[in-house]
Parts: sequence; C-alpha cells; structure tokens
Amino acid sequence: MSNEHLIRLVAFQGQPGAYSDLACRAMFPGVKTLPCGSFEDAFAAVTEGAADRAMIPIENSVAGRVADVHHLMPNSGLHIVAEHFQRVNHQLLAVKGATLQTVKTVRSHVHALGQCRKMIRELKLEAVVAGDTAGAAAEIAQRNDPTVAAIASTLAGEIYGLQVLKADIEDAAHNTTRFLVLSRVGEIPEAGEAPCITTFVFRVRNVPAALYKALGGFATNGVNMTKLESYMLNGHFVATQFLCDADGHPEQPALRRALEELSFFSSEVRVLGVYPSAPFRLTQGAG
Repeated sequence: MSNEHLIRLVAFQGQPGAYSDLACRAMFPGVKTLPCGSFEDAFAAVTEGAADRAMIPIENSVAGRVADVHHLMPNSGLHIVAEHFQRVNHQLLAVKGATLQTVKTVRSHVHALGQCRKMIRELKLEAVVAGDTAGAAAEIAQRNDPTVAAIASTLAGEIYGLQVLKADIEDAAHNTTRFLVLSRVGEIPEAGEAPCITTFVFRVRNVPAALYKALGGFATNGVNMTKLESYMLNGHFVATQFLCDADGHPEQPALRRALEELSFFSSEVRVLGVYPSAPFRLTQGAG
C-alpha cells in the first residue's frame, strides 16, 4: 500500500495473541498492534485517529461469515484498502509441566472448539466455551492448572508463556480467515496497475425479479462476482442489503458498465473499497 511507511499502529478485536493480532503482524511486520474489546472499538480507534488501520475478519473457510462486521462496516465511514488471508493453525496450549495425560478440560472460542472436534474426541477432553482464543490462553496461564488447556495460536502461547502440547490440531487443512484492512482515507490503486477487488453494498427495490435484473449487468459484461451476501436491515424482513465483491476496478469499462446498470435497479449502490487482490487468491484458482 502506498502509505505503508506511515502505519504505526493497527487495531484489532480481541486480546493479545488473537488470530487477528497474528494477521496484523503478518501483514505489517514490526508495526505495533492495538487490542480492542469489540469490533466497534476497533472501528472507532481508526475513526478517532488512535490507530492508523484496523484488521477486521470478514469470513472463515470453515465457520463462514463474521455477521457483526457486515452491519458495522458499511456504516463505519472507513475505507477498505487491502485484504489479507490468514491460515489458522490451532495449538493445544497448557502451562509448563502439563502433559496430554494431565489435561482433562480444554477452553477456547466456540468456533475454535468446533474446528478441533477430532482432537477433542481423541483425547476425551471436556470442551468449555470461552470468549475468545487468546483470552482462554491468558486465563489458563493465570490459573496455572495442569488439568486445563486452551486452543489458541502459537503467538498466544508465546505471549502467555504456555507450551504446545499438540500442534496444528484443526480438523480442516484449508482453515483460513479473510481479513479486510480499513483506513480513514481510501487508497484506490490505478486502474490496470494490478488485479483489484471492488467491494460494495446495494439495496434492491422490493419488486419481483429486482435482484435478477440488478445483477444482469455483471453477467452481460463478463464481471466475476466472488461474493454476494444478503442481510436484514433494521429488523425489517423486506429491507435487505447485499454485500458484494467483484473482480476489477470501477474505472475499467466492464465493471463500470455493470455498476451503472446495477444503479438502475437499486435504491443505493455504495463502494466501500477498491484494493489489490491478495496473492493468496491465485493459489485458490480465483481472483
């Protein structure tokens, strides 16, 4: 990114050692990270100038979308300037002196527990839901109980002085989380400079075939949509907003025409960000 040298602090939701913290450090080596109690706090940190960027998870290849973000991001006033794909390698962590024989209980976020079912069954552990992975690691470090383990990242183990009893215990080898990097100011690359993703939201009028007509321009112009998700607005069953990712840059003719056609059938089209496609997409045969 063009202003990467100016980035001093990146906000994320969670405690030190969370996978969001790991993603921040992977994408911005050497940059300090700012733990935030909620997604709202992470957005506010950037909006208010306390942080230069926010690293926000949008979806996971196993757990699916991060629902809260879909509601918060369009109204945050922030711009998507990059994406990052973080491989999720879960570790079974415990205090020094603990062994696979002493551990009886494992604590972690509900998704992490669900992503490690095979190991939990094999070791006959009692699974206990915690608020987040790094928080579970911090808690067992404080308790210093060899019968309790946590599922968290290697980074969490390093931060809280825990040992890895069993490494890479996730059931799915593809377990990956996609993050979006948010900034107060947009950083739109030049059209044609590199493969781009355009993320936008739109609403369709409540009439028959509105969505079909709205999306027709993407098909006729040969624009690939890599993401299309709907979610309810303000508790109204007839008010639906769609979040979309499309390959391309709005200044490129194909995507420009598709967005123009979309605007004819939508009550609102709003671009949230135009940013380089992550190299990870090439390894997936997409992008």
